Amino acid sequence: MVETMLESKSEGKSETASTAEQKKVKLDISHLTVSYGNDAAISDVNFKIFENEIFGIIGPANAGKTSFLKALNLMNTFDANMKVEGKILFNDRDIHQLKNVYALRSRIGVVFPLPVGLPMTIYENVALSPRLRGIKDKATLDEIVQRCLQRSALWDEVKDRLDSLGSLLSGGQQQRLTIARALSQEPELLILDEFSIAVDPVTTMRIEEVLKELKNEMTIILVTNLVQQARRLADRTAFFLEGKCIETGDTEALFNGQVENSKTTDYIEGRFG
Repeated sequence: MVETMLESKSEGKSETASTAEQKKVKLDISHLTVSYGNDAAISDVNFKIFENEIFGIIGPANAGKTSFLKALNLMNTFDANMKVEGKILFNDRDIHQLKNVYALRSRIGVVFPLPVGLPMTIYENVALSPRLRGIKDKATLDEIVQRCLQRSALWDEVKDRLDSLGSLLSGGQQQRLTIARALSQEPELLILDEFSIAVDPVTTMRIEEVLKELKNEMTIILVTNLVQQARRLADRTAFFLEGKCIETGDTEALFNGQVENSKTTDYIEGRFG
């Protein structure tokens, strides 16, 4: 259904009906509030994320970015102190109404700030998820492992030592292995939470090039503390501050000063952070 206007209280920019006609909504966030005990980490967040776009999220520490990501992956099921209110529609379905949480997580790949290597070989790190899906054929697993390592820009560096422990790789290589493992789930949505914190600049640029290609196959949410990284990669960007989504909009427009809240420009230009 085409809406005449896609806008919300916590979003300074609006999307027109023509935009809705051209793009399918992947995630529809409505009045999302995440609390820990009596303290709200984010409050009344509203926006839409479209298929096959890189959606950037920027903001200073304690702005609520990570809590937002946790809500998307239903991490509150592991934390009795975490309360989530509002709606998150993933492919038009309310994730809180889904009976199989693990099926949801299999469609959402997550890459954390620091690489999380499993205590197994490089090959098995990537083959684990396909094995859990029931894939046993060695040739099929070999193809998946090679494809995912190539897509994460790691294959050429490890193809001759796939039986080595993943934990022996460098920090940047381990982060790319984490990305390969996330891709082996064949996710519809890939979430990256400040992936470049522990990665050198050269590796960061290589991963960024990979992400530009991957958006043709999936939707990507990129949380970054590097505002210029958001500018390089994100089609649209949301600015979080003190638990609020101050505004969202076309990335280049925001960086060119087309904002509705001066705090957005102040943050982008480094006046606070």
